[in-house]
Amino acid sequence: MRAMILAAGRGERLRPLTDTTPKPLLDVGGKALIEHHLEGLAVAGFREVVINLSHLGDQIRDTLGNGSTWGLNIHYSSEPEGALGTGGGIKQALPLLGESPFAIINGDVFTSYPLARLRAIKCDHAHLVLVPNPAHNPGGDFELRGGYVNAIGETRHTFSGISVYNPRFFESAPAGNFSVVPMLQTAMALQQVTGEFYKGVWHDIGTLERLELLRGQLI
Repeated sequence: MRAMILAAGRGERLRPLTDTTPKPLLDVGGKALIEHHLEGLAVAGFREVVINLSHLGDQIRDTLGNGSTWGLNIHYSSEPEGALGTGGGIKQALPLLGESPFAIINGDVFTSYPLARLRAIKCDHAHLVLVPNPAHNPGGDFELRGGYVNAIGETRHTFSGISVYNPRFFESAPAGNFSVVPMLQTAMALQQVTGEFYKGVWHDIGTLERLELLRGQLI
């Protein structure tokens, strides 16, 4: 199984830090955020990793190189200024992701989720990892019922940004900039999206406040 780290975002809510440093290279616990992902993927047995690039992408490429530091082979998918969104970025990278199901990790989360678990998932369409709702998202995103993820429901959890997709999920998707969320909602209505609930360490560091909170916890 291959993995992709979504790292092309501008990080508007993390300005002014992201004016000069791409979000995945921000320091968290003494190393770049994306390094935590690479270490976790290597330990989990992944060897081929795709990273999409846009805002200050050359810094990411120059810092990580070919991935040999972590025993990985890193492939880069360059996107135009403004990036292609979560769906468009994955769609463009499909030739690098192979013909089997692949893992996706958002570049702006910090987690202790055991990534090796993703490699055992039988994924015909999509599989999402959900987590308890943080303070900034009290209403959650999706419901998990009977192993399937639903767009509506009384007990909603937060999407972690960790998922597995079968390449066929994106076959009919158009090229260009688009979010994967509408596609997921359509598939949920057909009971094509499976999921799991993870209660361990997980942080979304999409804002300066949440970044500093995590940094304080890791001192």
